[in-house]
Amino acid sequence: MLCWGSSASGQLGIGASEASVFEPRSCCMFDGRGLKEVACGSHHSLFLLHDGSVYASGSNSCGQLGHDKGGWRPELVGALDAQKIAGVSCGQAHSLVVNEQGQVFAWGAGEGGQLGLGAAEEAVRVPRLIKKLCEHRISQVMCGKQHCIALSKDGQLFVWGENSSGQLGLGKGEPSTLSPQPLRSLCGIPLAQISAGGDHSFALSLSGAVFGWGKNSAGQLGLNDEQDRAVPCHIKFLRSQKVVYISCGEEHTAALTKEGGLFTFGNGSRGQLGHDSTRNEPLPRRVMELMGTEVSQIACGRHHTLAFVPSTGLVYAFGCNSQGQLGTGLRGNAKSPLPVRNIQPLCIGNTHTSIVCLCDFRIMNTTKSIAVINSESLDSWRMKLHDNSDSSITNYDRGLAEIYHLASHFKTNPKVPGINFNAVRLLFEMLMKPSFARLLEQATKSFESLLIPQLPCSPPDVEAMRIYLILSECPALQDSKNYISLTIPLAMAILRLDANPSKVLDNWWSLMDCEVFSRLVEMYKSIVVFLLTGGKALLMPVFLESYTSAALRLLEKLNKVNLKVHRVEYNHFYIPDISRLVDIQEDYLKWFLHSCDNLNLISQGSVTLCAYPFILNAQAKTTVLQTDAELQMQMAVSGANLHNVFVLLTMEPLLARNPFLVLHVRRNLLVSDALRELTVYNDVDLKKPLKVIFDGEEAVDAGGVTKEFFLLLLKELMDPIYGMFTQYSESNLLWFSDKCFVEHNWFHLIGIICGLAIYNSTVVDLHFPLVLYKKLLNVSPTLDDLKELSPTEGRYREREFVSFLCWSLRKEFVHAYLQYVFSDSVQEQYSAFSSGFLKVCGGEILSLFQPSELMAMVVGNNNYNWEEMEKNASYKGEFSASHPTVKMFWEVFHEFPLEKKKQFLLFLTGSDRIPIHGMASLRIVIQSTAAEEHYLPVAHTCYNMLDMPCYQTKETLRHRLTQAVEQYEGFSLV
Repeated sequence: MLCWGSSASGQLGIGASEASVFEPRSCCMFDGRGLKEVACGSHHSLFLLHDGSVYASGSNSCGQLGHDKGGWRPELVGALDAQKIAGVSCGQAHSLVVNEQGQVFAWGAGEGGQLGLGAAEEAVRVPRLIKKLCEHRISQVMCGKQHCIALSKDGQLFVWGENSSGQLGLGKGEPSTLSPQPLRSLCGIPLAQISAGGDHSFALSLSGAVFGWGKNSAGQLGLNDEQDRAVPCHIKFLRSQKVVYISCGEEHTAALTKEGGLFTFGNGSRGQLGHDSTRNEPLPRRVMELMGTEVSQIACGRHHTLAFVPSTGLVYAFGCNSQGQLGTGLRGNAKSPLPVRNIQPLCIGNTHTSIVCLCDFRIMNTTKSIAVINSESLDSWRMKLHDNSDSSITNYDRGLAEIYHLASHFKTNPKVPGINFNAVRLLFEMLMKPSFARLLEQATKSFESLLIPQLPCSPPDVEAMRIYLILSECPALQDSKNYISLTIPLAMAILRLDANPSKVLDNWWSLMDCEVFSRLVEMYKSIVVFLLTGGKALLMPVFLESYTSAALRLLEKLNKVNLKVHRVEYNHFYIPDISRLVDIQEDYLKWFLHSCDNLNLISQGSVTLCAYPFILNAQAKTTVLQTDAELQMQMAVSGANLHNVFVLLTMEPLLARNPFLVLHVRRNLLVSDALRELTVYNDVDLKKPLKVIFDGEEAVDAGGVTKEFFLLLLKELMDPIYGMFTQYSESNLLWFSDKCFVEHNWFHLIGIICGLAIYNSTVVDLHFPLVLYKKLLNVSPTLDDLKELSPTEGRYREREFVSFLCWSLRKEFVHAYLQYVFSDSVQEQYSAFSSGFLKVCGGEILSLFQPSELMAMVVGNNNYNWEEMEKNASYKGEFSASHPTVKMFWEVFHEFPLEKKKQFLLFLTGSDRIPIHGMASLRIVIQSTAAEEHYLPVAHTCYNMLDMPCYQTKETLRHRLTQAVEQYEGFSLV
């Protein structure tokens, strides 16, 4: 052991009566005895040996030595003989130790409550147990001048003593305290180290987040001002520096980074900051004199600082030297780092040797320096920072250490959580084993009663937010019996987060593996189903509403993340059973009244699933749309009927209104008649039920005539002679032509027709690409849309865009090109179409749909289920399901390849796609005819009806049916 500096009270333990020692001097007291650690106070020192025994020397004015044997040489603190001590610390005139069981003992000056014994005593001369800490296993203790900090192995922080400058961190106006108090503002932060200065305190997290509080008169908190802080404040300047250790002097602070950089800040009046000046530094500033070297250990005395550079084996000192505490052999203060004399660089074999400057680890207000030459490697020392003996990580927490990526935990920031989810799963899988059942049960109870209820709205640092990700992986939260006690409260805690931490959580979710993200979505979908199925029996209505709302809002938050980063397909959020669990029509009515501000008609707290459309599958949304259409129709009809009542009363029959939207058209002038008829109707009229009358025909429109109207009209409008659309041969898709020969009101008409088709539950097979429906829903086109419309051009443009070296320029060019193709070049045509479409199908209801869902509403989908089609078929004439010809028909049909089956669907219904509700909603009719076998089957497209002779053989039926299907040209409409 080497020591230097003030020795007036014997605090160096060298037995000499010299007042000051200006160069390192060897102390042989502990040679061969395994000295582990030394802590220095203002005028006394504690020496900890590897066997757990404690020695003390120096001033004993307040009993701070813990023995009465004199202080010139280190003497055993006999009262601790029964304890194996693991750590020591010294304040101005008091001492603390912690044993291997995590118990804390205190003695010395206690007038400020710094002993934590519950009473203010001037001097306590024998170590006493701090009973209030006995319920916790303490891993670290640190003494300030007259205050103390303790860190437990489960991450809790305790403070006691003087609080005149806020050094306890308990809040503004809080008095000094005589016994340990929990510092809750840092709950959730995995702390690695604590440090105490004269009247200020610091805590360091595993990821390098630094928190300071207390006196700041010289800028020692590093917050760029000189105002005291009564609560822990995040030192944001150091957040990106990967700090691994903090040491405090009386009014200055030093921070050591993972890369070996040294930052100092605070009082610089004696040069203790090492910046070749005596100025105070309110912000952390790197010691430039040590740039290019890698510092591995640091120590702060009252007004001086030491730094060890292992590559040279030198200890550097700077600051106050009034009593030789720099060990340079010189008189006078040093404003820049100078090497300590007589400490020779050591190299023992391949083991890197470090010098542990023990005045740093447990020191306040000292004017001496003590060094222990130690043969532990630098790597071992660094590991100790996170080892169970020196940090808050317990044996159980070794699993958490892996979870937190200790090798790279400094990456934790608002964009990266620094969590190994594989390790999370392995840890929880381990806890699920029978041997850990009791521990898991205890953990679950702690989550329920302590952890989740105390999660704050504004966590002190992003590191504290990782608990939200870890808890979500816990199997207990995925168990339905814990939904109400654990999982839903966690969702509520997440939803209570302030804007900034909430955004951080969104960022972390966006980086999750698809599998992890998917599990999270599934968990909260299951909760919604759980509440909708059995919630009424378990919960009071007010709680059921609150819990259901929380689960849905959490899913909504996840969905917004997914829309940006596409972790899972949008339909992964669907709850398939929703139509069975809830009356969708009733739910829509509640939502509709909400949106109309008719809150007086329903409970304001009522949850409506239509407010969360991402959980509704296409079928449920179609039901919603049809309900809306029926509601709008009823309102329009009721309005017309009410008007007609007034007309009858005023005897003005010519002013009567038809409750239906009636279109009178001629087959040979279908387009012009439709244009004329639809032009005279206003928006309200378009909401009425549609009835079509063909001139000179007496057929009653029960649906078939309307379907035929759509079929014939759109066939004619799509005719290439008008030049309204360009057909891309490679994809067989249509897009608006920038050179057309008709007026724009024709596009308006097509928009209205498409809207009316949806509104009247009629599928039309228009060959528009998905981008059309994106534009209708205000979703921006992508390069994939160009590749869908024109695959060759899309691939060519993609290669062309990649040639741009500048990514931002590439994005701008892609955006500009797509804007031209899909918007600027056809602006007038598209605007006319969209205004017509939205005139019928606009409003809030449209916002429920995804582009692909809206497309399926218009043109159907290809989710084929041929057995379902056979099951739902009906028969007329001689035919029945058991008729031989019908049996042969289905045998032949099921033997057709997929493309041939689609051809048959086109032949029979006018489209090779099916309604959005699926095959169950496609009802076909097979009718027998008296025609002979050489006749082909005939399709009545408007009624989905097949007329078929009674074929006698399977081969004849196959041949005739194939002929009919292949000869059909089709309208491409249903």
